[in-house]
Amino acid sequence: MKTDSIEQPKEKKSSRGGARPNCGRKKGSKNYVSVEDLLASLEARSGGQRYEELLVEDFISARSEGDKNIVLKYHNLILNKVMNTLAKIEVTDSADAIQAKQLAFAEALSKLTGVKQS
Repeated sequence: MKTDSIEQPKEKKSSRGGARPNCGRKKGSKNYVSVEDLLASLEARSGGQRYEELLVEDFISARSEGDKNIVLKYHNLILNKVMNTLAKIEVTDSADAIQAKQLAFAEALSKLTGVKQS
């Protein structure tokens, strides 16, 4: 009997790969890119012009060149921004409207549950 060759249990290899060298995020990497940082960088590189000013200039340039596809894209971009701010509608109900809604809800609930209102 040989005592020199003691069998060691074999390690099971995962079929998923496991950790690899140099993978993942580097130490000290930023967590995110903020919109404020991007706009500040753009403003610094454009000689102090704000993003909105650059957008308008590019839109006017595309119109003067007659590039209808780009003009249409600018219209969509601008309208999407403008419509988001214009589409906010504030609804205020009077006390009578609130009471009428409460009564209608109570009636519908009583019909569903079979419990009569008092």
